[in-house]
Amino acid sequence: MSEVAAATLGSQRPRVDGFVVGLALAGMLLVGGLVWLETAPFLVALFAVGVVLGVALYHGAFGFTAGWRNLVTTRRGAGMRAQLLLFALASLIMIPLLGSGQPGLVGAVAPIGVSLVVGSFLFGVGMQLGGGCGSGTLFTVGAGNIRMLVTLLFFIIGAVVGSIHLPWWLDLPSMDPVSLIQLAGVPGAIAIQWAGLGLVMLWVNRIERRAHGDIQRGELRLAPAQGGWWRTLLTGRWPFAWAILVLAIGNALTLAIGGAPWGITFAFNLWGAKALQAIGVDMSQFEFWTWDYPAMALADSVLVNITSVMNFGLLLGAMWAAGMANRFNEASRKRPEGRQFLAAIIGGLLLGYGARLGFGCNIGALFSGLASGSLHAWVWFGCAFVGSLIGIRLRPMFRLPN
Repeated sequence: MSEVAAATLGSQRPRVDGFVVGLALAGMLLVGGLVWLETAPFLVALFAVGVVLGVALYHGAFGFTAGWRNLVTTRRGAGMRAQLLLFALASLIMIPLLGSGQPGLVGAVAPIGVSLVVGSFLFGVGMQLGGGCGSGTLFTVGAGNIRMLVTLLFFIIGAVVGSIHLPWWLDLPSMDPVSLIQLAGVPGAIAIQWAGLGLVMLWVNRIERRAHGDIQRGELRLAPAQGGWWRTLLTGRWPFAWAILVLAIGNALTLAIGGAPWGITFAFNLWGAKALQAIGVDMSQFEFWTWDYPAMALADSVLVNITSVMNFGLLLGAMWAAGMANRFNEASRKRPEGRQFLAAIIGGLLLGYGARLGFGCNIGALFSGLASGSLHAWVWFGCAFVGSLIGIRLRPMFRLPN
């Protein structure tokens, strides 16, 4: 999860920030209306899915950065176990969809090679310095965090630079994509995924048990820890199980409605490229932006780009959730110090560059990759975790707490 997520969801507050909630709702109506006029109802549905995902990410304080760091620094694995349970549930739902033979459904499957290894490693370092992953950066920006806004800006810059360099990286050694669905069929792919996730779970539990003598077992708790169900749903910290269910179903809906699993970082590429194009840079001089899909996306409005539309929904959903919890202003008052500002810059650049080389972030490459039964997602997982270990060791240099 983002390092600011837990801090923003501590004690419950009874009041609602009406201005922020109203602003978020107005933004939802505006963007949703423009998407409706620009495209088709299916994109409005995906925008709504993005809003719900933003709410779940914020209230569930669900992400990857702090979960990985907690396992390393405090030897507590609740966040990691929640992620593994999310991957297992999403695989159970999405692998049969992708294996059904229904036309128009494409999984997040990518090659395995130097580009993937280097990109995911850099992304892991950037997670810890920037303070969030792809989803964590977005939902904390939506919740008003200034430092994460810096991370997002340089995330976009890094992604554009990565798109310019990507053709060179792809010329380095690699192997074709490996789909477990094609290799072992639907039941076999699910069994392999669950076996791998189970082994990682045993490793996480062993680390925690050796350090503390026991493991935390609250991930599947359905009842809220304090307060009523409705109050927790709208303003409080969600149990991990709630977020797991919403995120897994949200990714499956994204696949069913949009034809491909949930992704985040291509939109950052697109936003940065459009900004450069607006000031007169000819993006067609770069090979990546002559490929069919990037060229089409660059020529079209961002309101017809699925990833962009869902990202807008995620930002506004997180903003609405922060307003309902009366914590938007609290997050916006935090200003990064000099070294923390530098860490946000470096981390953002590494996140963007690494995501482009590694075929996505923790959502597009890892979550959606595993849910698609792609072998590349396991390679991404391992390399990003190693990079995260390096990033954790670098954090004190930038006065970032571990």
